[in-house]
Amino acid sequence: MIISNTAQFPLIKEGMVIIMKNKKPIYYNVRKFGSIREMLDIAKNEAGDQIAFKYKKADNIISVIYSEFNDNTEQLGAALIDLGFGSSHIACIGENSYNWVTTYLTVLKGTGVFVPVDKELPQSDIFNIINESESEVVFYAKKYEEMFKTFGDKLPNVKLFIGFDRTEDDVKFISFSRLLEKGKSCSKESYDKMVSKPDELKMLVYTSGTTGTAKGVMLSEHNLVSSVYYGMQVSTVYDTCLSVLPYHHTYEAVSGILVSLHHHSTICINDNMSAVLKNLQLYKPSYIYLVPAFVEVFYSNIMKNLDKENKREVFFKLIGLSNGLRKIGIDLRKTLFKKVHQAFGDRLIKIVTGGAPIRTEISKFFDDIGINLINGYGITECSPLVCANNDYFNDYNTAGLRLPCVEWRIDEPNEEEIGEICVKGDIVMLGYYKQPEKTAEVLKDGWFYTGDYGYINEHDQLVITGRKKNIIVLKNGKNIYPEEIEGYIQGLEYVVEVVVRGNKNEHGEEDSLIAEVFLNIEKTAKEVVADIHQVCRELPNYKHVSSVIIREEAFQKTTSNKIKRVSV
Repeated sequence: MIISNTAQFPLIKEGMVIIMKNKKPIYYNVRKFGSIREMLDIAKNEAGDQIAFKYKKADNIISVIYSEFNDNTEQLGAALIDLGFGSSHIACIGENSYNWVTTYLTVLKGTGVFVPVDKELPQSDIFNIINESESEVVFYAKKYEEMFKTFGDKLPNVKLFIGFDRTEDDVKFISFSRLLEKGKSCSKESYDKMVSKPDELKMLVYTSGTTGTAKGVMLSEHNLVSSVYYGMQVSTVYDTCLSVLPYHHTYEAVSGILVSLHHHSTICINDNMSAVLKNLQLYKPSYIYLVPAFVEVFYSNIMKNLDKENKREVFFKLIGLSNGLRKIGIDLRKTLFKKVHQAFGDRLIKIVTGGAPIRTEISKFFDDIGINLINGYGITECSPLVCANNDYFNDYNTAGLRLPCVEWRIDEPNEEEIGEICVKGDIVMLGYYKQPEKTAEVLKDGWFYTGDYGYINEHDQLVITGRKKNIIVLKNGKNIYPEEIEGYIQGLEYVVEVVVRGNKNEHGEEDSLIAEVFLNIEKTAKEVVADIHQVCRELPNYKHVSSVIIREEAFQKTTSNKIKRVSV
């Protein structure tokens, strides 16, 4: 079934018949476009006077309409051409900002290549990426100016540094605002005529990963267009977004920013991770993209507040009452759980999560209180979206339905039908930049081997079981996917972080499981093991943890806040 993409999700209104349990998904009708330039032209023509962005500047909220945003990209593009960098590889590093997004869309609309750089990387990695990507121009936030000025000679390819916060030009270091002003008097004709070939390199994204060195993922404009166009057919967005996740990740840069722009939504730029709850109140978004760790913090805080007020039991009785009413077509969740909705700005319809699995009880909880939690699966090499749950066919035990342009299969499934997830289609990358050997390892006959394990259920929904490199093979031949067991253990409220691994006997064979945990309260190992046995009671015996190690400090993380298992 197809419905208009402009329709509002029905669960925001009371008294409506619940249609979440449809036997078939309902796909959205999305306006087709062939390039990022065309996408933004459509937005300018159809929603020119609507607000595209809101962000804080000093004590003020700045609003930018779609026509003004498009003008800014035209001005910046014309200025870059005037300086001779219209088709260059252009790197960008800094916190989320309007200037970052303007740079991003300017390059995507032209014939250059955009290189987002992870702002949390150490200096050596930042310089390696800029050099390896052959970037000639670097846009940067203020905190990086001293680094670039002091060690800029280690970046021999870079001819120009453009500071988002600079007010004056100084040889190779120039002001973003002055460059934008210069662009107003430059001819836009050359920039407007720039057209990229759809299957050539457009965006070069270096993956951090939990093991190994970074690889440059080559994404074409066709990859990006396909991710937006087909992704929106499966899962829609609404009128206002709070943009939280780092822009150098494709999850936010593509599935967040580009999708929102094509929907003509208002993107409210979150200025600080510590200000998310405050900004939910300020901007009152209808949707937000998050990683599961963020959602888990929200869930934990709600539980703590309920316990503090001694209202947890009453709250869950209300959930039971509400769910009973929903079965007969009455939805009062916005009323019954009004206080929670107010904490999220009172307009939040949907939370989209990706980047890691999310615990089932958390997904169910948000559905129970009237906030639709949509989980999906993606990987940078797939631009990044492979699948997502459909708004009318949402099964939070799965990562959802594949995009209409995607083929998938499970390679070498075991007796449980679990194997490596392989993907083919318009969203699959061109390869790794200047690494043909690495490319050949994962791209075979058009199929991308994701390195993730899972299975496809009877409804053609993907269920992720874990990473290939994390699989534990016990002495008895059983394959263990530690992420599954970790999900159960994280159901213990005092467990902040956990890694399950194989425990080796005197012969070096892994014959049992051990859990390494970081806690928020004091517990003995014996107490933790007993609690783990209780929450894992539904699992077969060979998946039970036999011992624990209690850590004194949190695990080492990647810049995307994933545990570095290689260091455990």
